[in-house]
Amino acid sequence: MKTFIQEGNIITVTAAANIASGDGVLAGSIFGVAAADAVTGEEAEIATVGVYELPKLSTAVIAQGDRVAWDATAKQIKPPAVGLYPVGIATEAAGNGTATVKVRLDGIATQAA
Repeated sequence: MKTFIQEGNIITVTAAANIASGDGVLAGSIFGVAAADAVTGEEAEIATVGVYELPKLSTAVIAQGDRVAWDATAKQIKPPAVGLYPVGIATEAAGNGTATVKVRLDGIATQAA
């Protein structure tokens, strides 16, 4: 197909801040996980689909299959709420006291109103 560019599983974005490999990255309405370290202003590749273990609010109780959102300020997964960015679905339960959750990314992150 003449207009096809790529599948979009990996997107190149400009790092708005220093990022480390494995960090959650929000670029406009695109959420992904950094493939490598990058400094502010550099191009960075982020994975927009797949399952990743991401930091979460330790007191949040998330069940397998729950929708989850990214808190761009705290840089962690939380249950969906106003001002957060829905990013995917928890693939495993993560209870109170756990610091991470496994998330299947949707490939987009539109801020919840």
